[in-house]
Amino acid sequence: MNMKPYQEYVFNQRHLLGLTDYSADDIHFVLQNAAYFREVLNRPVPKLPTLRDKTIVNLFYENSTRTRISFELAQKRMGADVVNFSSGSSSVKKGESLKDTIQNIESMKIDMVVVRHESPGVPHFLTRCVDAAIINAGDGAHEHPTQALLDMFSMQQRMGKITGLKVVIIGDILHSRVVRSNIIGLIKLGAEVMICGPKTMMPVFVQEMGVTISHNLEECLAWCDVAMALRIQLERQDQGLFPSMREYHERFGIKMEHLERYPDFVVMHPGPINRGVELASDVADSNRAIILNQVTNGLAVRMAVLYLLSGRMEEG
Repeated sequence: MNMKPYQEYVFNQRHLLGLTDYSADDIHFVLQNAAYFREVLNRPVPKLPTLRDKTIVNLFYENSTRTRISFELAQKRMGADVVNFSSGSSSVKKGESLKDTIQNIESMKIDMVVVRHESPGVPHFLTRCVDAAIINAGDGAHEHPTQALLDMFSMQQRMGKITGLKVVIIGDILHSRVVRSNIIGLIKLGAEVMICGPKTMMPVFVQEMGVTISHNLEECLAWCDVAMALRIQLERQDQGLFPSMREYHERFGIKMEHLERYPDFVVMHPGPINRGVELASDVADSNRAIILNQVTNGLAVRMAVLYLLSGRMEEG
């Protein structure tokens, strides 16, 4: 096993605001380093002192469980000092602005900020307010770059490649930040992407991103190598975007009969899963699903991103 992360590529990125800003070579390099950190996680003591003198703030203005825990665990596995910020228990409740909040936090001498916010563009705004490296953990329906990176890493791990893969993304395309980052990243790495879902959940812009649109699940599953189901946000049913959860599952849910009919495609989901809506429960638990691998790979990918943006490459 390699004794240190890969360093032969000149990685010039200062932040991770979205995959729009990353070249195909940048993405490949992140995934290459993620493979190293994935090996680290298999060690009896899965820790490295790589970020021992770094201080990282997790600035979450929006509820999150998986992403926040994954980032925090990655940071602690690498020895960083971690500060968790929640808007619900902070001066934000007293009317403090985002700019004042982040500048007050940076005055405490921090090195990196992981931010999640309901408004698109907040990570970009923070780069104009502070000198710390900024990592986007999800901004509105704009981008979620580390989720896309872990998805691509999981595909590469299972399928042996990304170039030439046929990937269908199924569900609420309109409100998903995951789908935008995945489309950008997958197309840059040479995959073909199809999107599938109700017409009421298709954004106007999406065809301009180089994807094929379908509203027929059978057609998509017969075509694809990878089927990624997106979580249907339960509150969307109140907006009349689809008649019922039951009907959504009938039209767009992946069922065991699909696995039997189309024996080759792999099932993915960014989580959390609504069992019986996006995926039948037995599909989620089948050996065709790599959902738990995505979770472990998310930790490795976030360790790689933290390492690459920490400045350690220049020092080493």
